[in-house]
Amino acid sequence: MDIFLLLVGFVLVLLGIIGSFLPVLPGPLTGWLGLLLLHLTSAVPINWTYLGITLAIAILIWILDYIIPAIGTKRFGGSTYGVYGTTIGLIIGLLSPIPFGILIGAFLGAFIGELLYDKSDKKRAFKASIGSFIGLLASATIKFSVSFGFVVLFLMKFWDYKGRFF
Repeated sequence: MDIFLLLVGFVLVLLGIIGSFLPVLPGPLTGWLGLLLLHLTSAVPINWTYLGITLAIAILIWILDYIIPAIGTKRFGGSTYGVYGTTIGLIIGLLSPIPFGILIGAFLGAFIGELLYDKSDKKRAFKASIGSFIGLLASATIKFSVSFGFVVLFLMKFWDYKGRFF
């Protein structure tokens, strides 16, 4: 059972990295579940402080993931329409077969959303789209960093207790 939990936990921390770029999968929270499974094995003692701190970080990043692109759009003069357009564009971009569809979708979604808000001001719509794009990149970078950190923590914890597994 420990080997099963170890393997599933490792898959989850790797999915956490993938989830850093896919808006459907909460990257850091998925990675944290991998850390939890590692601690649920009989080989690794449960450290509630360690799990609590990493969970708090994962939840904070999950919340910021929804706020940062909106902040980027707002900082560059965008409206609520641009924020909604960014979200819709992210989802459409995720489902499209186009390479970098998520990035293109977020940009175009914000642009179209802003044009729906005010058709006459294309310059402002473009500027808000840039803000949305920068916010999306910043959010993905933060999520990737935390998710990668969870992989490192998983491997370090496994390495410390590898003798108990095999």
